[in-house]
Amino acid sequence: MTDNVVPLFKDPATGTYTMPGDTPDTPAAAAPDPVRPVRRWKHTARSLRTAVTSEQTRTAARLVARHGLYVIGGTRITAKRAWDGRTGSRYERMIRAAEAAGNFEEAKEWEDRLTRFRAARHHRRMDLLKAPQDAVKSAAYGSGLTIGGLLLLGIVLAIANKDPYWILAPINAVIGAIAAIVHVATVVWGPAVTVGPWLALLAFWGVGRQRQTAPQWALPAQQRDDSGAPITPSIVVTALRDLGIAPMRRAIKEMGDAGAAMLGPIRIAGCGVEVDATLPSGVSTKEVQERRRKLAENLGRHEHEVFITLPAAARTVRLWIADSGALDEPIGPSPLVTDPKAAANYKTGKAPWGQDLRGDAAALSLYQRHILATGLSNQGKTAALRALALWLALDKTVEFRIADLKGVGDWGMFDGLATTLIQGPTDEHVIQATEMVEELVAEMDRRIQMPPGTVFTPLIGIVDEAQVAFMCPAVGDDKRPYGGSKATSRYFMAVRKIHNQGRAVDVLLWEGTQDPTDQNLPKLVREGAHTRISLVLGTESQARMALGDKAVDGGAAPHLLRQDLDKGTVVVASGGITIPAGQTSITVRTHYIDDEQAAEVADRAKALRDGVVTAHTVADLDEYDPLADILTVLGTEPRVLTQEVLKRLATLNGKAYGRWSFIDLKRVLDGTGAEPYKSEGRMVIGRDRLARVLANRPDDGSASAAE
Repeated sequence: MTDNVVPLFKDPATGTYTMPGDTPDTPAAAAPDPVRPVRRWKHTARSLRTAVTSEQTRTAARLVARHGLYVIGGTRITAKRAWDGRTGSRYERMIRAAEAAGNFEEAKEWEDRLTRFRAARHHRRMDLLKAPQDAVKSAAYGSGLTIGGLLLLGIVLAIANKDPYWILAPINAVIGAIAAIVHVATVVWGPAVTVGPWLALLAFWGVGRQRQTAPQWALPAQQRDDSGAPITPSIVVTALRDLGIAPMRRAIKEMGDAGAAMLGPIRIAGCGVEVDATLPSGVSTKEVQERRRKLAENLGRHEHEVFITLPAAARTVRLWIADSGALDEPIGPSPLVTDPKAAANYKTGKAPWGQDLRGDAAALSLYQRHILATGLSNQGKTAALRALALWLALDKTVEFRIADLKGVGDWGMFDGLATTLIQGPTDEHVIQATEMVEELVAEMDRRIQMPPGTVFTPLIGIVDEAQVAFMCPAVGDDKRPYGGSKATSRYFMAVRKIHNQGRAVDVLLWEGTQDPTDQNLPKLVREGAHTRISLVLGTESQARMALGDKAVDGGAAPHLLRQDLDKGTVVVASGGITIPAGQTSITVRTHYIDDEQAAEVADRAKALRDGVVTAHTVADLDEYDPLADILTVLGTEPRVLTQEVLKRLATLNGKAYGRWSFIDLKRVLDGTGAEPYKSEGRMVIGRDRLARVLANRPDDGSASAAE
C-alpha cells in the first residue's frame, strides 16, 4: 500500500503543499475573458471596403467604364457626324469661328457654301416628293419589259426545242430564283436581327476607342502620358528651373511668385504656343540655347518641337513650343498646284513657298536677290529651289538659264521654258555651265554700260549641285582651272562678278549645293548671296557656312532638324521674307511639288510665252563650222563690227549661236591669225584675214561643234 502513496512537498516561503511536477512559484493562471463575437454587419462592411478599394477592383472598374464610355462617345461622335452631314451646323460653326477671329472674308466664303448646301438639300427634298410616283412608273415599266423579254426568250427557246413548254421556262426560272432568295433571306433574317445591334455597338466602340472618348482616369496606366500636355506658366518655369543652370534655379527659388514674373503671356502661335522668358541676372541666353534638348524634354516635347530664338529685348529667350506631333503632319499642296490662275510678278510679288511654324503662309520675295540653298543630300533642296523658279516662271518677262549638274531630270520641265538647259554631272557639263555663267557676266557688263534709267528684263541663272562645279578638276586651254576657290578659277570668278554687280541690272544667280565646306562652297561665294537657305545639316559649323554666324547665334539651327523626317523644312535668312522682330532667321515648311505637278505649272508658264528655244549646250552635237559661218556672215564687207557679227550668227543658226557673246567669238578666233582687232576705236573682224585662215586650213581641221 505504501507504493501508491504520493508524497507532498511543502514550500517554506508560502507554507503550501504541492505535488511533484507542479511549479510552486507559478501562481494559477487566471481564467481568460470570454471572446466577444464580431457583429456580422461590421464584417461585411470591412470585406466590402477591402474589395472596393483593392487595385484589382479599380482596374476592373476602369476597364468597364472605359469601354462603356467608348460606346457612348462613339455613338455621340457618329450622331454628330450624321447631323453635320444632314444640316448646315458645320458651316454655321465655321462662320462663327471666322467672325470671332475677325476674318470676314472667310466668313463670307463659308456663308456662300452654306447657301449652296441649303439649295442642294432643297432640290433633293423636292426630288424625294416625286420619288414614289417615279418609282411606281419605273417598276411598271421594268416589270413589263422584263416579262416581255422573258416571254420573247421563251418563244425563241420553244421554237429551238420544238416544245411549247419552253415558252414559260424563263419565267418559271425567275420565279424559282426569287423563291430561293426569299428562302435564304428568311433563314438569314433571324441571326442578322440578333447580331446587327451588336455589330452596331462594336462599330460605335471602335469610333470611341479611336477618338479616345473615355476620360483620363479610365485609361490604363500605360496610356496616361503627360507628354503633349498643354503648356502652362508653371510648366515653363519648372522646365527652366530644371535645366541644370545653378543661378537660374536659385533665382527662381528666391522669387516670391515662384518665377511667374519671368514669363510674358503665353500666345497661341500656329500649331503651338509662344512665350518670352526674361532670364535672371547671371544667366546667359546662350546657356539656354545649348540646353534645347533638355528643355524640350522638361516640357514634355521632342527636341524638334521646341525652338529657341532671341528677340530684341535683352536677356530674353523666345520659346516656340509645338503641339505634340503637329510638325509631323503635312501642310498641304502648293497654291501653284491648286490655283490654275496663279500669277507672278518679279518686282512686287512674293513666291508662295510654304508655312512658318505658326502656320502662317510664308512667301519669299525674289526681286534682285541672289540665292544660296544648301543641305544634306536627298532632303528636298532641289524641290525647294525649283518651287521658287516655277512661281517666277509665271512672270513671262523672266528669262532662265539653268545648269543641273546632277543630271537626273529634276529640271527637265524647263525644257522649252529656259533659254539654256544643261543637264549632267561630267566635267564637260561643268565646262558648259561655267561658260553659261560667264555669258551671264558678259550680259551683265553689257547692261551696266547701257544709259542710266534703262529698264532690264530679269535674267536668272540657276546652278544646281554647284559643288560639282567648284570641285571640277578640268583645266582650259588657257591653263585656267574651271573649278576651285582661287582667283584663277573661271567658275568662281564668274560667280563673284555676278554677286558683286548683277543685282543692279537684274542679272541674278541661284545656287544649290550639298554638304557645304570651304572647298565646295567658298566663303566669298556664300557671303555674296542675299537669301541663304538651309535644309537639315550635320554640324553647327556647316550651319554657320550655310546661313552665317549672325543667324546661327540668333537661334537658327538647321543642324538640329531631323534627317529624312524634316524633308523640305528650311531655315531662311533673308530680307525677302517676313521674319519676326528680333530674330535673324525663320523656319519654313515648304510645299512639295512633285515632277508631274511641276510639269503642269511649267506648261502654264510656257503658254504665257511666244515660244522659247532651249539650247542644250552639251547635248546639241549637230556639226557646224564656226569659222566658215563667220566668213559667211561677213559677206563682201572688208570688216564688220564684232557685235554685228554676233547678231548675224544668231540669225544664221540660232540654236548654235543664239547665246554667243564676245567671249565665245574671241575663243574661236584666238590663235588663228584672224583675231578681232580695233579699227577706229571699235573691235572688228577682217574678212581677208579669215579667208586666208580658211584657205590654208587642212581639210580635216574643221572647228565644228562636235569636236
